[in-house]
Amino acid sequence: MKKRIFSAIQPSGRLTLGNYLGSIKNWIKMQEDYDCIFSVADLHTITVRQNPENFRKNILETYALLLACGLDTKKCIFFIQSHVREHSELAWILECFSPVGDLSRMTQYKDKSNRYSENVNAGLLTYPSLMAGDILLYDTDLVPVGKDQKQHIEFTRNLAIRMNGIYGEIFKIPDAFIPNVGAKIMSLKDPSKKMSKSVESDATIGILDDEDIILKKIKRCVTDSGSKVRFTQGSLTGINNLMTIYSSIKNVSFDEIEKEFENDGYGKFKEQTAKAIIEKFTPIREKFSQIMKNKDYLLREFENNAKIASEIAARKVKLVREKIGFI
Repeated sequence: MKKRIFSAIQPSGRLTLGNYLGSIKNWIKMQEDYDCIFSVADLHTITVRQNPENFRKNILETYALLLACGLDTKKCIFFIQSHVREHSELAWILECFSPVGDLSRMTQYKDKSNRYSENVNAGLLTYPSLMAGDILLYDTDLVPVGKDQKQHIEFTRNLAIRMNGIYGEIFKIPDAFIPNVGAKIMSLKDPSKKMSKSVESDATIGILDDEDIILKKIKRCVTDSGSKVRFTQGSLTGINNLMTIYSSIKNVSFDEIEKEFENDGYGKFKEQTAKAIIEKFTPIREKFSQIMKNKDYLLREFENNAKIASEIAARKVKLVREKIGFI
Protein backbone atom coordinates (compact mmCIF):
# COMPACT_ATOMS: atom_id res chain seq x y z
CA MET A 1 0.00 0.00 0.00
CA LYS A 2 1.08 3.58 -0.65
CA LYS A 3 2.29 5.57 2.33
CA ARG A 4 -0.04 8.35 3.39
CA ILE A 5 1.06 11.98 3.36
CA PHE A 6 -0.71 14.89 5.06
CA SER A 7 0.21 18.52 4.50
CA ALA A 8 -1.55 21.87 4.83
CA ILE A 9 -0.99 25.50 3.94
CA GLN A 10 -2.41 28.61 5.58
CA PRO A 11 -4.52 31.12 3.59
CA SER A 12 -2.76 34.03 5.27
CA GLY A 13 -1.86 35.86 2.06
CA ARG A 14 -1.15 35.37 -1.61
CA LEU A 15 0.93 32.27 -2.30
CA THR A 16 4.54 32.92 -3.28
CA LEU A 17 7.38 31.45 -5.25
CA GLY A 18 8.66 30.18 -1.90
CA ASN A 19 5.39 28.33 -1.25
CA TYR A 20 5.45 26.86 -4.74
CA LEU A 21 9.05 25.59 -4.66
CA GLY A 22 9.07 24.70 -0.97
CA SER A 23 5.72 22.88 -0.78
CA ILE A 24 3.34 22.96 -3.73
CA LYS A 25 5.76 21.60 -6.35
CA ASN A 26 6.45 18.65 -4.07
CA TRP A 27 2.72 18.11 -3.45
CA ILE A 28 2.13 17.80 -7.19
CA LYS A 29 4.77 15.05 -7.43
CA MET A 30 3.65 13.31 -4.26
CA GLN A 31 0.07 12.81 -5.40
CA GLU A 32 1.42 10.48 -8.09
CA ASP A 33 3.32 8.22 -5.69
CA TYR A 34 1.61 8.54 -2.30
CA ASP A 35 -1.86 8.46 -0.75
CA CYS A 36 -2.09 12.25 -0.25
CA ILE A 37 -4.38 14.37 1.90
CA PHE A 38 -3.94 18.15 1.60
CA SER A 39 -5.72 21.01 3.33
CA VAL A 40 -6.15 24.78 3.39
CA ALA A 41 -5.44 25.38 7.09
CA ASP A 42 -7.86 28.21 7.86
CA LEU A 43 -8.24 27.24 11.54
CA HIS A 44 -4.52 27.84 12.09
CA THR A 45 -4.72 31.26 10.46
CA ILE A 46 -6.98 32.88 13.07
CA THR A 47 -4.28 32.92 15.75
CA VAL A 48 -3.61 36.27 14.06
CA ARG A 49 -6.64 38.57 13.76
CA GLN A 50 -8.19 38.42 10.26
CA ASN A 51 -10.45 40.79 8.36
CA PRO A 52 -13.48 38.55 7.57
CA GLU A 53 -13.94 39.71 3.98
CA ASN A 54 -10.24 39.37 3.13
CA PHE A 55 -10.06 36.06 4.99
CA ARG A 56 -12.89 34.51 2.96
CA LYS A 57 -11.25 35.76 -0.23
CA ASN A 58 -7.85 34.34 0.75
CA ILE A 59 -9.33 30.93 1.60
CA LEU A 60 -11.15 30.65 -1.71
CA GLU A 61 -8.23 31.94 -3.76
CA THR A 62 -5.75 29.64 -2.00
CA TYR A 63 -7.94 26.62 -2.75
CA ALA A 64 -8.40 27.67 -6.40
CA LEU A 65 -4.71 28.47 -6.89
CA LEU A 66 -3.59 25.07 -5.59
CA LEU A 67 -5.94 23.43 -8.09
CA ALA A 68 -4.46 25.65 -10.81
CA CYS A 69 -0.95 24.61 -9.76
CA GLY A 70 -1.83 20.97 -10.37
CA LEU A 71 -3.51 19.39 -7.36
CA ASP A 72 -5.89 16.80 -8.80
CA THR A 73 -8.77 15.66 -6.58
CA LYS A 74 -8.93 12.42 -8.58
CA LYS A 75 -5.46 11.66 -7.19
CA CYS A 76 -5.62 13.25 -3.71
CA ILE A 77 -8.04 14.55 -1.08
CA PHE A 78 -7.96 18.34 -0.85
CA PHE A 79 -10.26 20.12 1.60
CA ILE A 80 -10.70 23.25 3.69
CA GLN A 81 -9.73 22.49 7.30
CA SER A 82 -12.67 24.16 9.09
CA HIS A 83 -15.12 22.12 6.96
CA VAL A 84 -14.01 18.96 8.81
CA ARG A 85 -15.10 19.48 12.41
CA GLU A 86 -13.12 16.53 13.73
CA HIS A 87 -9.99 18.70 13.51
CA SER A 88 -11.34 21.00 16.22
CA GLU A 89 -12.62 18.13 18.37
CA LEU A 90 -9.39 16.16 18.34
CA ALA A 91 -7.37 19.34 18.88
CA TRP A 92 -9.16 19.94 22.22
CA ILE A 93 -8.57 16.36 23.35
CA LEU A 94 -4.89 16.58 22.41
CA GLU A 95 -4.55 19.92 24.22
CA CYS A 96 -5.47 18.09 27.43
CA PHE A 97 -2.46 15.82 26.93
CA SER A 98 -0.05 18.57 25.82
CA PRO A 99 2.31 19.84 28.57
CA VAL A 100 2.28 23.64 28.78
CA GLY A 101 6.05 23.58 29.18
CA ASP A 102 6.45 21.85 25.82
CA LEU A 103 4.05 24.25 24.12
CA SER A 104 5.73 27.35 25.51
CA ARG A 105 9.14 26.19 24.27
CA MET A 106 8.01 25.96 20.65
CA THR A 107 9.99 28.31 18.41
CA GLN A 108 6.91 29.46 16.50
CA TYR A 109 5.11 30.43 19.74
CA LYS A 110 8.08 32.52 20.85
CA ASP A 111 8.39 34.17 17.42
CA LYS A 112 4.70 35.03 17.02
CA SER A 113 4.39 36.19 20.62
CA ASN A 114 7.07 38.77 19.88
CA ARG A 115 5.64 39.77 16.48
CA TYR A 116 2.02 40.00 17.66
CA SER A 117 2.52 41.11 21.25
CA GLU A 118 -0.85 42.88 21.28
CA ASN A 119 -2.66 39.56 20.65
CA VAL A 120 -0.87 36.72 22.47
CA ASN A 121 -3.88 34.42 22.56
CA ALA A 122 -4.27 30.83 23.73
CA GLY A 123 -4.38 29.64 20.12
CA LEU A 124 -0.77 30.74 19.63
CA LEU A 125 0.20 28.49 22.53
CA THR A 126 -1.90 25.44 21.59
CA TYR A 127 -1.28 25.71 17.83
CA PRO A 128 0.96 22.57 17.88
CA SER A 129 -1.89 20.49 19.36
CA LEU A 130 -4.17 21.46 16.46
CA MET A 131 -1.36 20.68 14.01
CA ALA A 132 -0.87 17.30 15.71
CA GLY A 133 -4.58 16.62 15.32
CA ASP A 134 -4.41 17.44 11.61
CA ILE A 135 -1.70 14.82 11.17
CA LEU A 136 -2.92 12.10 13.53
CA LEU A 137 -6.52 12.11 12.27
CA TYR A 138 -5.48 10.43 9.02
CA ASP A 139 -2.93 7.80 10.16
CA THR A 140 -0.28 9.83 8.40
CA ASP A 141 3.06 8.19 7.56
CA LEU A 142 4.96 11.24 6.27
CA VAL A 143 4.61 14.99 6.75
CA PRO A 144 6.49 17.17 4.21
CA VAL A 145 7.81 20.17 6.13
CA GLY A 146 10.55 22.76 6.00
CA LYS A 147 13.39 22.54 8.48
CA ASP A 148 11.76 25.25 10.59
CA GLN A 149 8.67 23.03 11.09
CA LYS A 150 10.47 19.86 12.15
CA GLN A 151 9.98 20.76 15.82
CA HIS A 152 6.21 20.46 15.35
CA ILE A 153 6.57 16.94 13.98
CA GLU A 154 8.65 15.94 17.00
CA PHE A 155 5.93 17.38 19.25
CA THR A 156 3.29 15.38 17.33
CA ARG A 157 5.29 12.17 17.61
CA ASN A 158 5.82 12.62 21.36
CA LEU A 159 2.14 13.37 21.90
CA ALA A 160 1.05 10.30 19.93
CA ILE A 161 3.53 8.06 21.78
CA ARG A 162 2.31 9.45 25.13
CA MET A 163 -1.34 8.71 24.36
CA ASN A 164 -0.57 5.28 22.90
CA GLY A 165 1.31 4.49 26.12
CA ILE A 166 -1.74 5.41 28.21
CA TYR A 167 -4.58 3.96 26.13
CA GLY A 168 -3.03 1.43 23.75
CA GLU A 169 -2.58 1.82 20.02
CA ILE A 170 -4.61 4.84 18.85
CA PHE A 171 -2.28 6.79 16.58
CA LYS A 172 0.25 5.97 13.89
CA ILE A 173 3.60 7.68 14.60
CA PRO A 174 4.42 10.00 11.66
CA ASP A 175 7.82 10.97 10.27
CA ALA A 176 8.96 14.29 8.82
CA PHE A 177 9.88 14.44 5.15
CA ILE A 178 12.22 17.32 4.27
CA PRO A 179 13.09 17.90 0.57
CA ASN A 180 16.75 18.63 -0.17
CA VAL A 181 16.51 21.42 -2.75
CA GLY A 182 13.95 24.20 -2.72
CA ALA A 183 12.85 23.39 0.82
CA LYS A 184 13.41 26.96 1.92
CA ILE A 185 13.33 29.93 -0.47
CA MET A 186 14.61 33.14 1.06
CA SER A 187 13.64 36.80 0.75
CA LEU A 188 14.90 38.56 -2.38
CA LYS A 189 15.95 41.52 -0.23
CA ASP A 190 17.32 39.75 2.85
CA PRO A 191 18.58 36.19 2.18
CA SER A 192 18.77 35.52 5.92
CA LYS A 193 14.95 35.59 6.11
CA LYS A 194 12.40 33.22 4.61
CA MET A 195 10.23 34.46 1.72
CA SER A 196 6.84 35.19 3.32
CA LYS A 197 3.35 35.34 1.81
CA SER A 198 2.30 37.78 4.54
CA VAL A 199 4.73 40.40 3.23
CA GLU A 200 3.90 41.93 -0.17
CA SER A 201 7.00 43.76 -1.40
CA ASP A 202 9.97 43.48 -3.74
CA ALA A 203 11.24 40.78 -1.36
CA THR A 204 8.52 38.35 -2.46
CA ILE A 205 7.34 36.98 -5.80
CA GLY A 206 3.70 35.96 -5.89
CA ILE A 207 2.54 33.08 -8.08
CA LEU A 208 -0.04 35.47 -9.55
CA ASP A 209 2.42 38.32 -10.22
CA ASP A 210 2.47 39.36 -13.89
CA GLU A 211 5.56 39.10 -16.10
CA ASP A 212 6.75 42.69 -15.73
CA ILE A 213 6.56 42.56 -11.94
CA ILE A 214 8.50 39.28 -11.79
CA LEU A 215 11.23 40.62 -14.06
CA LYS A 216 11.51 43.85 -12.07
CA LYS A 217 11.73 42.05 -8.72
CA ILE A 218 14.40 39.63 -9.89
CA LYS A 219 16.50 42.41 -11.44
CA ARG A 220 16.36 44.35 -8.16
CA CYS A 221 17.05 41.40 -5.88
CA VAL A 222 20.15 41.20 -3.68
CA THR A 223 23.06 39.03 -4.86
CA ASP A 224 26.45 39.61 -3.22
CA SER A 225 29.76 41.38 -3.81
CA GLY A 226 31.05 38.86 -6.36
CA SER A 227 30.26 38.49 -10.05
CA LYS A 228 30.52 34.75 -10.77
CA VAL A 229 27.51 32.46 -10.59
CA ARG A 230 28.83 30.14 -7.88
CA PHE A 231 27.07 28.28 -5.06
CA THR A 232 28.71 28.49 -1.62
CA GLN A 233 27.56 25.64 0.63
CA GLY A 234 26.08 26.77 3.95
CA SER A 235 26.02 30.45 3.01
CA LEU A 236 22.89 32.67 3.10
CA THR A 237 23.70 34.82 0.06
CA GLY A 238 21.49 36.27 -2.62
CA ILE A 239 23.22 34.31 -5.39
CA ASN A 240 22.73 31.06 -3.46
CA ASN A 241 19.04 31.90 -3.16
CA LEU A 242 18.72 32.67 -6.89
CA MET A 243 20.54 29.46 -7.78
CA THR A 244 18.21 27.47 -5.53
CA ILE A 245 15.23 29.03 -7.29
CA TYR A 246 16.64 28.33 -10.77
CA SER A 247 17.66 24.79 -9.80
CA SER A 248 14.20 23.97 -8.43
CA ILE A 249 12.31 25.36 -11.43
CA LYS A 250 14.58 23.95 -14.16
CA ASN A 251 15.39 20.68 -12.35
CA VAL A 252 19.14 21.16 -12.80
CA SER A 253 22.02 20.84 -10.34
CA PHE A 254 24.15 23.69 -9.00
CA ASP A 255 27.09 22.31 -10.98
CA GLU A 256 25.05 22.46 -14.18
CA ILE A 257 24.05 26.05 -13.42
CA GLU A 258 27.67 27.07 -12.82
CA LYS A 259 28.70 25.48 -16.11
CA GLU A 260 25.80 27.08 -18.04
CA PHE A 261 26.66 30.58 -16.78
CA GLU A 262 30.44 30.27 -16.39
CA ASN A 263 31.00 33.09 -18.92
CA ASP A 264 28.12 35.28 -17.72
CA GLY A 265 27.63 37.68 -14.83
CA TYR A 266 24.74 38.20 -12.46
CA GLY A 267 22.77 40.29 -14.97
CA LYS A 268 22.36 37.46 -17.50
CA PHE A 269 21.63 34.93 -14.75
CA LYS A 270 18.92 37.17 -13.28
CA GLU A 271 17.27 37.53 -16.69
CA GLN A 272 17.21 33.77 -17.23
CA THR A 273 15.93 33.14 -13.70
CA ALA A 274 13.07 35.61 -14.26
CA LYS A 275 12.30 33.95 -17.61
CA ALA A 276 12.13 30.52 -15.95
CA ILE A 277 9.73 31.80 -13.27
CA ILE A 278 7.52 33.50 -15.87
CA GLU A 279 7.35 30.34 -18.01
CA LYS A 280 6.31 28.32 -14.96
CA PHE A 281 3.71 30.72 -13.56
CA THR A 282 1.99 32.09 -16.69
CA PRO A 283 -0.11 28.95 -17.39
CA ILE A 284 -0.90 28.65 -13.67
CA ARG A 285 -2.12 32.26 -13.58
CA GLU A 286 -4.33 31.65 -16.64
CA LYS A 287 -5.84 28.47 -15.19
CA PHE A 288 -6.48 30.21 -11.86
CA SER A 289 -8.46 32.90 -13.66
CA GLN A 290 -10.61 30.24 -15.33
CA ILE A 291 -11.26 28.39 -12.05
CA MET A 292 -12.24 31.57 -10.20
CA LYS A 293 -14.89 32.26 -12.85
CA ASN A 294 -16.47 28.85 -12.21
CA LYS A 295 -17.74 29.15 -8.62
CA ASP A 296 -20.00 26.07 -8.96
CA TYR A 297 -16.96 23.93 -9.75
CA LEU A 298 -15.05 25.34 -6.75
CA LEU A 299 -17.98 24.74 -4.38
CA ARG A 300 -18.41 21.19 -5.63
CA GLU A 301 -14.71 20.43 -5.21
CA PHE A 302 -14.28 21.60 -1.62
CA GLU A 303 -17.64 20.23 -0.44
CA ASN A 304 -17.05 16.75 -1.90
CA ASN A 305 -13.51 16.59 -0.58
CA ALA A 306 -14.58 17.69 2.91
CA LYS A 307 -17.10 14.82 2.99
CA ILE A 308 -14.41 12.29 2.07
CA ALA A 309 -11.99 13.68 4.67
CA SER A 310 -14.73 13.75 7.33
CA GLU A 311 -15.46 10.05 6.84
CA ILE A 312 -11.83 9.19 7.53
CA ALA A 313 -11.46 11.65 10.43
CA ALA A 314 -14.71 10.56 12.09
CA ARG A 315 -13.46 6.98 12.42
CA LYS A 316 -10.32 8.16 14.22
CA VAL A 317 -12.23 10.48 16.58
CA LYS A 318 -14.68 7.64 17.39
CA LEU A 319 -11.74 5.42 18.37
CA VAL A 320 -10.18 8.17 20.50
CA ARG A 321 -13.48 8.81 22.30
CA GLU A 322 -13.91 5.11 23.06
CA LYS A 323 -10.34 4.73 24.35
CA ILE A 324 -10.59 7.78 26.60
CA GLY A 325 -13.95 6.71 28.05
CA PHE A 326 -16.54 9.06 26.60
CA ILE A 327 -20.05 7.63 26.39
